[in-house]
Amino acid sequence: MTHRILIVDDEPSLLQSLDTVLSDQYDTVLARSGEEAVERIRENTPDLVLLDMALPGITGLETLRRIKAFDAGIVVIMITAHERVPDVVAAMKIGAFNYLIKPLDLDELEVTIANGLQTVRLTRQIEHLRLEQSERLNRSLIGESRPVQAVRDLIARIAKSDDTTVLIEGESGTGKELAAMAIHYQSARSAGPLVTINCGAIARDLIEVELFGYERGTFTGGLPKGKKGKFELADGGTLLLDEIAEMPLATQTTLLRVMEERALYPVGGTAKRPVDARIVATTNRALRDAVQAGAFREDLYYRLNVAHIVMPPLRDRGSDILLLARLFLTQYAERFGKAFSGLSEDAEALLLANPWRGNVRELKNAMERVALVEDDAVVTPLHFTFLRPSETVAGTDTHRHVQLLVPPQGNLLENADRLLIEHAIALHQGNRSQAAKFLGIPRQNLLYRLRKYHLTVPETEN
Repeated sequence: MTHRILIVDDEPSLLQSLDTVLSDQYDTVLARSGEEAVERIRENTPDLVLLDMALPGITGLETLRRIKAFDAGIVVIMITAHERVPDVVAAMKIGAFNYLIKPLDLDELEVTIANGLQTVRLTRQIEHLRLEQSERLNRSLIGESRPVQAVRDLIARIAKSDDTTVLIEGESGTGKELAAMAIHYQSARSAGPLVTINCGAIARDLIEVELFGYERGTFTGGLPKGKKGKFELADGGTLLLDEIAEMPLATQTTLLRVMEERALYPVGGTAKRPVDARIVATTNRALRDAVQAGAFREDLYYRLNVAHIVMPPLRDRGSDILLLARLFLTQYAERFGKAFSGLSEDAEALLLANPWRGNVRELKNAMERVALVEDDAVVTPLHFTFLRPSETVAGTDTHRHVQLLVPPQGNLLENADRLLIEHAIALHQGNRSQAAKFLGIPRQNLLYRLRKYHLTVPETEN
């Protein structure tokens, strides 16, 4: 791809000389004033601008400001006849990539342009990766149900703000971290870091050190230069506070102060350090209940709960269960070299009946296990012997419920007979003698029904 370079200078001879030197390698565009340069940029955005500091009309610095306001990603190299330090400093603060002194050294010019265009390429690669990551995360929040669509829409709206704090609540395995990552990568902070800390996985006496860092000499055996905490590491990006409900009350107090002041004191430090990180907090507990129980500060709760997302449990997502099951089966079958073509109707009924207390994570693990261990063409209830759907235990009695679906073509009795046999076989892990005893029928009758319904059961009579 040929890069476009805009050359801006009011000296016709220099303008023509630069065009002659650069046009063999680049697509060059010429402008003789700042106003003309801005107009050319709006017509067709260049990758790089060579901009004279002294121009008629608007100055080089003002032209630089307008270029950066239009597109901050354009690389601008300033050209000056006199190296006035204040002007150079001002240009660099506005966003100039570098500056060159007249008369121009062609070798230096070529190197500086090459370095500037390398920056352009790297910036575009980063942006491409960011968009790719954002799309991947959006695809990870899979589902056609209204609850999932509502969550995706809410994430897109929240991501338009890059400062609003976000509280994401939901059961374990519902995708809270995916939602937090999607917010980060769809926001203006996507070029900055996404730093995560699990508040429940760190010892109480170390969590403030992890969050806020420490100064040198604070601890015996600590790093000689001290250590930056997660807050400082997330500067310019997003800090994900996972399992925020597990944070000690004392740390909650410090966190609230840091959020209000946008600055922190490292442990053992006396100098305040500014921080700029968006806070996204997640919890698998209702944080409002923790407030009422006195385990979480009410003022911090309100400070976090500016934007609120509740991740729906899998059991409330209807047909998403089967959609996800088929997707995971396809992914893992491909990974393990298996030839599964789908799920049987009874397997689908079993999956729909299961409570999925572990939500999407549990379903994904279940399909991975089936794809890894089994070799059949179609997944049946026999492959889910490790699941115990709709199970309740009272004393020593265990009651298991089988969901019966009425097929559209009728044959309810035959369908129920087959489903009960599959359930009994799965319940006793393929042991036909125990399954027959459980059903209250002779073993030969069970074998007849297995043949009738074309059910294959491995020999496991131990």
